[in-house]
Formats: sequence, structure tokens, C-alpha cells
Amino acid sequence: MSVTHQSAASEAEPAPPSPRSVRRAILAACLGTLIEYYDFSIYGYLAVVMAPQFFPSDDEAASVLAALAVFGTGLVVRPLGGIFFGWLGDRFGRRKALVSSVLCMGVASSITGLLPTYHQIGVTAGVLLLLARMAQGISSGGESVGSYAYVYESAPPRRRAFLGGFSPMGSNLGFAIAAAAAGAVSGLTTQDQMAAWGWRLPFLMAVPLTLFCLWARLRVEDTPEFAAAAQSRDIPAAPVREVLSTHRRALLQAVGLSVAQSGALFLGLTYIGVYLTTDLGYDPTHVFWMTSGVVFVSVLLMLPAGWLASRFGCRRIVMVGLLGFLVTAYPAMSLMGRHNLALAGAAYLLFLSSGSLVLAPAASLWPRLFERRVRYTGMAIGYNVGVVLAGGTAPYIAAYLVHQTGNLLSPAFYVMVVCVIGIGTLLTIRKDV
Repeated sequence: MSVTHQSAASEAEPAPPSPRSVRRAILAACLGTLIEYYDFSIYGYLAVVMAPQFFPSDDEAASVLAALAVFGTGLVVRPLGGIFFGWLGDRFGRRKALVSSVLCMGVASSITGLLPTYHQIGVTAGVLLLLARMAQGISSGGESVGSYAYVYESAPPRRRAFLGGFSPMGSNLGFAIAAAAAGAVSGLTTQDQMAAWGWRLPFLMAVPLTLFCLWARLRVEDTPEFAAAAQSRDIPAAPVREVLSTHRRALLQAVGLSVAQSGALFLGLTYIGVYLTTDLGYDPTHVFWMTSGVVFVSVLLMLPAGWLASRFGCRRIVMVGLLGFLVTAYPAMSLMGRHNLALAGAAYLLFLSSGSLVLAPAASLWPRLFERRVRYTGMAIGYNVGVVLAGGTAPYIAAYLVHQTGNLLSPAFYVMVVCVIGIGTLLTIRKDV
């Protein structure tokens, strides 16, 4: 742990959490990450459909690459959102930051579903899509890490490793619901209807989801740790400066973990759909439903992953998950190319099972790297820098590698590289949770 402005022993003693407050905290965190990743991933699932609507081209691959570049641009601005929401969370409370981030995300997603296309207003359509995507990126910069910090500070210390896994369960459930929504609309519309207006419906689902999440988050109070700190006025005046001056080692560790986690998972959760439909020729509707089922199973696997983390330590289980990604990426993508949807689904589940072993324990490993004073800011900066370096670029790099090399399995090597970075980072974290 880094030397900080104030030792943990001198911090105000938080009140013990009540079971009711813990349940509400978990629900609010889980719903927030659900809507974040629903809104963020629905674009990835519909990129192939949306590409000619906003970036028409005679070259289909170029059109898809342009749409995926917009996906990556939304992630590039995440550090800005992380800095803002981290400052908000460390200065004024976790609750205010989390309510603000989910509201921003919901509004941006709803607007995306109402945008005019290239055939209606020309290149301005692509610009508006980019701006909406950037707004999503800014809000997502503070959502996941804020949820992790909120549950970590609200849960009893002995149950943090297990209960912390519920936040990433929400994120993967958001991916699953997004895939199901895309599959339902694709199955109920013709190809022309899907291109004309069907792609809008999943984005507009953000309206009821956002309202439901706001209801849950407005019912919770701030974490006991922050409430005690606010009472004793132990609030950082400049959390970003404090992180950069006293938590450099933790910050680098956070970046390394994020490179591995986001690089592997964003490729698996966003690019694989493009890979199966565009490169391998599977039916899009079948792929949507298969993806939804596989991701849902990976959500359920986070429960035993969280239990294992509470039993053996978060760092060890994250290590097992990264090793799993390392050895399964190539064979999983190879099996997907056998033109058998059931086999492709089994291979996809094999790949995402490693993600469950990474996500669930990592949710409690992240907050452990930073002390309460700058926990939100430190996590937000480290996590989002890693996402920019490896996560947001993963779908684009994967598509680019296939396009340039002609090797459909080349994205697997990208997964291996980011996992080696993550494993090396874990070896520098001496104290387990």
C-alpha cells in the first residue's frame, strides 16, 4: 500500500453497516453497472447494423471499422469522466457521484436512439453519434469503479470479497440483456426494418432502465466510511493531486490490472459478436441469443468466483482467471470457426468463464489498492487509463488485425499479450485481500 496523506489509523471510525443498508447498497450498485454496460454494449452488438446508417461505404469492412472506431472514442474520454466523478465522489460523496453518472449515461443512450442517420442529414449524423458516445464514455468513467468502492465501503470487512462480486454481476448482466434486446428486435423485424428503425428500440429501453436505477440509488445513503470522514472533515481538497503524489505505485498497478481485464473482456463481450456474424457468417439473430445465454451463465459463475475469492484471496483468483484467458483464447476462437453454433457457444462460454474469475474478485481488489481519502479518484484514473489503452481499442484492433493479416484467429494473440501484462502486475501486489 502507498504512503498516504493520512494514515488509516487516524481516519474517522465508520459505523458498522446494517444488513438492510448492505442489501440496498448491493442493489443500487448492481443496477447501476447493469445499465452502464447495457447502454455501452448495445452499440457494440448493433455496430454492424448501424455502420451503413451512419458511415456508408462501398467497403463493408471500412464501414464497420468506422463504427467500431466511434465505440473506441467513447472509451477514450473515460479518464475525463473518471477524474470528474472521482473528484465528485471523494469530495462530496459516493452517492452523489453514482446518481449523476447513471443519469448522464441514460440520457446519452436515449438520445442515441433518436438520432437522424447519414441519409437524412449527411456527415452531421456521424458527428452527433460521436458526441453521444463521448457522453456515454464520460459517465461510464465513474460508474463501475464508483460501484466497486460503494459496495466495498458498505459491506462488512469479512464479506467484501464475496459481496463485491455483485457489482460486476450487474455489468455482465447488462451485456446479456443488451444481447437479448438486440436478438429480440432482430428476430421480430426484417433486415430492412432492422436497418430503418429496429436498431433504435434497444437504445430507447434505456429510459425505463435509468428510471429504475435512479429509484434504487436515491433510496441509499452514503457509505459509512465516507459519512464518518465527512463528519470529521477528513476530505481531500485535491484528490487528483493527492493520488499522483502519494499513490503512484497503486496507480500503476491499477493501470496494469485494467489493461488485462478490459482488454480481454471488451474483446470477448463486444468483438466476438462482430467476429461470429461478419467474419464467420453466423445468423445475427442466433448470435444475439447465444451471446445472451452465454453471458448470463458467466454472470452466475461470479457467485462461486466470489466465494473462492473470500476463501483463497482475490489476488490468487484473479491470477487463475488471467491464466485461463491466456490458454483458452486461441482454441476458443478456433472452435468458433467450425460452423457449428452450439460448439461456438460452448467455446464462447469457455472463454468468458475466465472473465468471471477475474471480474468478481477484482471488484474487491481495486478498492484495496487505495485508501479511503482518494479511493474513488485513484480507481477511476487507473481503471480508465487501462480501458483507453486496451479495452476501448480491443474491438478495433481485433477487426484491424483480421483485416490486415487475413488470419481470423489473430485477435487471440492480443488477449494473450494483455493477460501477460496483468499477470506481471499481480506479482507486484504483495498483500492479498
